[in-house]
Amino acid sequence: MTDIAIIGAGPAGVAAALTARARGKSVYLVSNDPLHSGLAKAERIDNYPGMVGKTGAQVVQGMLDELDSLGIELHEGRVISVLPFGDEFMLGIGQDMVQANAVILALGAAKGTAFPGEQELLGRGVSYCATCDGMLYRDRTVCVVGSTEEAEKEAAFLAGIGCKVTYVSHREPLGDLAEGIEFRKMTKVEIVGEDSVRGLVIDGEEMPCDAVFVLRPAIAPSSLIPGIETEGAFISVDGDMRTSIPGVFAAGDCVGKPLQVAKAVGQGQLAAFAAVEYLDGKRP
Repeated sequence: MTDIAIIGAGPAGVAAALTARARGKSVYLVSNDPLHSGLAKAERIDNYPGMVGKTGAQVVQGMLDELDSLGIELHEGRVISVLPFGDEFMLGIGQDMVQANAVILALGAAKGTAFPGEQELLGRGVSYCATCDGMLYRDRTVCVVGSTEEAEKEAAFLAGIGCKVTYVSHREPLGDLAEGIEFRKMTKVEIVGEDSVRGLVIDGEEMPCDAVFVLRPAIAPSSLIPGIETEGAFISVDGDMRTSIPGVFAAGDCVGKPLQVAKAVGQGQLAAFAAVEYLDGKRP
């Protein structure tokens, strides 16, 4: 059990982790590799005081070094669900579960919207984790929709357990796909079915399948935490970065514009302050 689980290790997530630790709270920080983030690829950071001329990679490495100096471990992983459990939360991270008393979402800006049929068939043939749910479809026909190295690896995992796999993406695979995996390039897709997935419509042509694994770098907030209030693609928060769900806070690009490092850092601190206050208020 940890005091605060923080999802995302960009400026907002790191600021939240540093602030929470400075106030005596245990922290579980989980993220994709920050050195592969959009910030890390920035040529120069010229809009943050004291960082003029630094590259994005230098800024990210500096944040990681500061985490390390305080003994805050960064756990690499992809969070696929956050579920309230009484007044606590269970985070599904691949096949693992992490329990926390509060959660801070520092997810970055949502990239892309749900495909038609995705939300309606989630849990009924639509999955966000092949290693979690793949065995349910062993020796059956499945589609993997993604454009990352992780998506290609999960397609290989499915093929390895006997699934007939089609890898569907808007771009060519980053590497060689595992033997037996078919590749289909797409512009638009739609997931179809009634009580369960019947197929994937790829640019107007339906491909029958039993399951569709949607593997984005991050999951939309409304899919990650059922019932959380959003405004368009952004999470709704109050001035203290509280979301509509008690014990869940959000900061940075995932709560709206401007999408700037300076704003993300300040909001990360505010979210940590509010989370600490929330936890202290729960104590008898």
